[in-house]
Amino acid sequence: MQQQQLEQIVSKAKDMCANSGARLTEKRQQILELLLVSNIPLSAYEIADNYNKTTNSSITAMSVYRMLEFLESEQLAHKLQSTNKYVACSHIACDHNHEVPQFLICSDCQQVKEIAIPKAIISDLQTQVNEAGYNLTNSQLELQCVCDQCLSSSKN
Repeated sequence: MQQQQLEQIVSKAKDMCANSGARLTEKRQQILELLLVSNIPLSAYEIADNYNKTTNSSITAMSVYRMLEFLESEQLAHKLQSTNKYVACSHIACDHNHEVPQFLICSDCQQVKEIAIPKAIISDLQTQVNEAGYNLTNSQLELQCVCDQCLSSSKN
């Protein structure tokens, strides 16, 4: 990710936080930046390690968890339930209404692509779940896939 693009996303993230009455502190911003530049999802421990290596201060994994909770609540990051790792939202800088985020996870290289599912599909799913006598508590889907790059490299 280019520095200018990173700065634009962080600026938009600050605006989003301000609009909701929250504040993107320096440490929260640094955690978000680590997620933004990572090619793969990161655990809180991996984030803490990266933070401690790239800054002149240290942070504990417990502090990182609290910051990740904040980033999730502001819709700046997503937790992948299947791996207990985190990714930055890929739609922070967008100016349109977002659909429901879903995640394609490459089982080879661990890269994640966030895609959107129309709310109508999730609503239909909710109806089917309710008709089956259940209540949907989380509509996030995490699909295990193989990305095109890994697929093509495995054929060579």
